[in-house]
Amino acid sequence: MAREKIIPITIEDEMQSSYIDYSMSVIVSRALPDVRDGLKPVHRRILFGMNDLGMYHNRNYKKSARIVGEVLGKYHPHGDSAVYDSIVRMVQDFSLRYPLVDGQGNFGSIDGDSAAAMRYTEVRMDRLSEELLSDINKETVDFSSNFDDTLEEPTVLPSMIPNLLLNGASGIAVGMATNMAPHNMTETIDGIQAYIDNPDIEIKELMQHIKAPDFPTAGIIYGYEGVKEAYETGRGKITLRARANTEELRGNREQIVITEIPYQVNKSTLIQKIASLVNDEKITEISEVRDESDREGIRIVIILKRSANAGVVLNQLYKYTQMQTTFGVINLALVKGRPKVMNLKELIYHFVEHRVDVIIRRTMYDLDQAEARAHILEGLKIALDNLDEVIKTIRASNSPQEANQELRKKFALTDIQAKAILDMRLQKLTGLEREKIDGEYREIIDKINDYREILSDRSKQTAIIKDELSQLKDRYGDERRTQIVHSADDFSIEDMIADEDVVVTISNKGFIKRMPVSGYRRQRRGGKGMKGTTTRDEEYVEHLFVATTHNYILFFTEKGNCYWLKVYEIPEGGRLARGRAIVNLIELEKDDAIKAFVPVKTLEDEDYINDHSIIMTTKQGQVKKTTLEAYSRPRRDGIIAINIKEGDSLLAAELTDGDSNIILANKSGRAIRFHESDVREMGRNTSGVKGMDLGKDDEIVDMVVIRNTHEATVLAMSENGYGKRSLVDDYREQSRGGKGVITLKVTPKTGALIALKEVTDQDDLMIITEQGKVIRMSCDGIRTMGRNTQGVRIMRLDSDGSIAAVTRVVNEDEADTDTDSDSDSDDE
Repeated sequence: MAREKIIPITIEDEMQSSYIDYSMSVIVSRALPDVRDGLKPVHRRILFGMNDLGMYHNRNYKKSARIVGEVLGKYHPHGDSAVYDSIVRMVQDFSLRYPLVDGQGNFGSIDGDSAAAMRYTEVRMDRLSEELLSDINKETVDFSSNFDDTLEEPTVLPSMIPNLLLNGASGIAVGMATNMAPHNMTETIDGIQAYIDNPDIEIKELMQHIKAPDFPTAGIIYGYEGVKEAYETGRGKITLRARANTEELRGNREQIVITEIPYQVNKSTLIQKIASLVNDEKITEISEVRDESDREGIRIVIILKRSANAGVVLNQLYKYTQMQTTFGVINLALVKGRPKVMNLKELIYHFVEHRVDVIIRRTMYDLDQAEARAHILEGLKIALDNLDEVIKTIRASNSPQEANQELRKKFALTDIQAKAILDMRLQKLTGLEREKIDGEYREIIDKINDYREILSDRSKQTAIIKDELSQLKDRYGDERRTQIVHSADDFSIEDMIADEDVVVTISNKGFIKRMPVSGYRRQRRGGKGMKGTTTRDEEYVEHLFVATTHNYILFFTEKGNCYWLKVYEIPEGGRLARGRAIVNLIELEKDDAIKAFVPVKTLEDEDYINDHSIIMTTKQGQVKKTTLEAYSRPRRDGIIAINIKEGDSLLAAELTDGDSNIILANKSGRAIRFHESDVREMGRNTSGVKGMDLGKDDEIVDMVVIRNTHEATVLAMSENGYGKRSLVDDYREQSRGGKGVITLKVTPKTGALIALKEVTDQDDLMIITEQGKVIRMSCDGIRTMGRNTQGVRIMRLDSDGSIAAVTRVVNEDEADTDTDSDSDSDDE
């Protein structure tokens, strides 16, 4: 018995050698895409196999099992699930930005549902795939033997489209992984054309065309630094957010509607996660979650509880769920068989070089074909020029071989030309056919010249690439789906919000809302008003103010505290909406209430905050002035603005510019005017000084800050709807602390003084009753009269009604006037 030959090998060497072989096989032949066509071997084999079977976009569908069998049997010696799973992903429009296979049947869903078995589904090539295979039969790419050396398969596809950038790729190899983002066709082609025009273009300039990835499920790219880093280095982290909108429901409730989710997020899993957060009480303001998605698109509805703040809930969802995810970009692909991480410009460079190579090889093939045809046509022309002699020679020959030899001898023809003459049909002998041959020969010569020019001129080659890309853009180009939002540091929500005037209302029960000024139509003096807000038992609007959405609002409370809020942070409500409880927006003490609020343009401009002050008054006549700079550092839990003495409370606060006059009015109808310099500036933690001397049971009802004392007028309004305008100059300037002068004669008919406002003819007046009715009118309809008068009826009230608040609004030219309003003049 022959002794077997045993070769000893250390296990370390064997493991190392075998593992390296396995690693290279996975890296090169399985997990990583080629930089030129953006395909892994399995995808390339699927498309090539479909091309072999003639499964074009305009042909009938064929069973998926047919193409799976074709690819397995000829090119891909792996499991059938490897091939079918790849086909399924190439069909899914939520997986690929531009699907490469057109499927019919159940190919899974964004909820993670698996596709039907391959015996049930049908496929064919998408039209875009045919651009990947264009000119493959013109020797444009190299072919290699398949696994059993019986067939040839392409090592790469000609790929007229930049598929790697368009559809991206993901794959885990050994010791490395790729995760490339998809992009928009139009932007990508613009970027490639810009590179062709200027090969020295900077990545920053390329990013003016290719702005960011464009994902099939849309969503929002939140933060641009990751995109910039990925394009410059080939690696980066891109934050993706779901698109969510807030909708108002009946009963003063809101719902969050999610219409787009981040790429590769399972919708069903996302909904389950939200539900579990609600069940675990990590998010307590959600009452119901519904999936209303259909064929039209995604629609996840999250209904909030009545007291919920939609912005807060949305931020919690971004934090705890996949409504915000990170896409880690690794631009790793095979370059000449070696894995390499590439930046944006390198990816474009390799695609362009591949296309140049394809065009050169295609042109050489076309040139060979044209020269071969020209050679045959030259022989046919010789035969037609010597027709009688050719016919005589053929007739005299005993066999085709002899005729071939005789023709070659007599007319100096090649074997190919002689065969073409012998194969020529008799109809070619007509004059018309001869002209066709001459015309075809001239065309072929022109083509040959063109092909030679293309082969010798790089600029012509790149011009062809640009022209082909332009045709692709016209055919397949579409709009960007994924919105780009710059980083949280650079991006402010204010950038998305128009700076416009809004009306802010606050009820005596502590509910606040904002709505456009245009929501209130103007009426003439004496009108009955329209319903401005829904009021409940013993609830009425106590404050009504006009500001712009980008202003800060400083809230001053009865107890002398100050809080901050941006106007756009106040929920918008309809005319009949109740609004949102302030305690849900700012951390107000339970036994405190808002008494004044001051719109401030900015708290960041040093000159502005140092040149302005806040002046406050209390019901008992105390006044205090503090520089605005003291309020320029917002704190969520508020700060002390004024120390309030026992039995007193803050009434009003206003912004001043250092040269303003202050008018205080009490409910008995008297007013005092003094210059703000008469009140020295104090720190926040002080009580202020006496502003007006009050009688028993009297109190301050309003404060007016006047800047233009000579032209300004003030409007005094009583609680029963009587009012009048008087010149500020009618109120002589005094020192603070006096009793003041009469501003409106208070009688049982007029009721106590309720408000004192500075107005001009260009202003509108807005008055609101405790029942929630609002009237809007132009102030030029109220005539100016003496200070010591009773005034005219401005608003007709119901028998048990009284006025709750008065404010002025800048007049709008487009506002409609209600010509049907009643008018009632009660002039003295």
